[in-house]
Amino acid sequence: MTPLSALAPGAAVEGTYAVLEKERRLSRRGAPFLSLVLTDESGAARALVFDEPDFFGRQFEVGDRVRVAGHVSQREGRPSIVVRHLRPAPDDGAPLVPRSHRDPDELFGFMLQLADELSDPSLRRLLDGLTGDTALARAWVEVPCTRSGHHAYRGGLVEHTVGLASLVQTLCQWHPRLDPDLLLAAALAHDLGYTRVYRIRATVEVTEEGRLLGHLALGHEIVEAAARRAGLADDRRLALLHAVGWHHGPPPGASPNGASPEALALWRANALESGVKARLEGPGLAEPSSPRALGAGG
Repeated sequence: MTPLSALAPGAAVEGTYAVLEKERRLSRRGAPFLSLVLTDESGAARALVFDEPDFFGRQFEVGDRVRVAGHVSQREGRPSIVVRHLRPAPDDGAPLVPRSHRDPDELFGFMLQLADELSDPSLRRLLDGLTGDTALARAWVEVPCTRSGHHAYRGGLVEHTVGLASLVQTLCQWHPRLDPDLLLAAALAHDLGYTRVYRIRATVEVTEEGRLLGHLALGHEIVEAAARRAGLADDRRLALLHAVGWHHGPPPGASPNGASPEALALWRANALESGVKARLEGPGLAEPSSPRALGAGG
């Protein structure tokens, strides 16, 4: 098995990978070929099928596992696999998705410690309810924040959550008039919608409700339900939902000047944490088909 993170020009490649992208293209001479993006736990790579592309293209779809043999060629400044042979591979249930280099379970444990620092009893109950939900916690640890941007790997959501929560804690020390409990709770819960947007199979798949509603609407639903179960007073519940709803900036129809200090802090801190991460992973992150984005790190 050749890890996709270890491709070297001229080396032979053989292994089982997941198909993230599949596109039939034409060369400059008009000959058809297949352009693929393959993934495994180490990263992602471009793959090209020049021989019998239509025959091989009928053998699989996006999201399938394939057994590939070929060699590495340097193209456009990055290694690509030139496929000699390809066939469908059995589904053994194991995900072939890049994962965080940090241990997601350890990050979740650190997140629990952060939640324990909340002094507001109602917000503590809310976070206890969220983290104590087995299915929600499992997805929280597994799913990414994006599929081709920042934290685009397994464990990306919990990694981003811890990073943002740590950042707002520092901000509260510098601005003591901020409500530290409200801001920390909002940071911990702000991206929970992604737990229902994504699911991990051979690749990262978008659920139907994720496609139709998006993570902001789903996150609002999750947090509001948890707030009501925890018995948050109406003013506290609305303040939390307001901050969470602003984490990407003014919601549709909202005044740009309408943010509470905590909502504004969460919005700007979220943009900082995710933007720095995206830049660290390289300039190709804005491209949906960027293997670098998928292999390195919402």
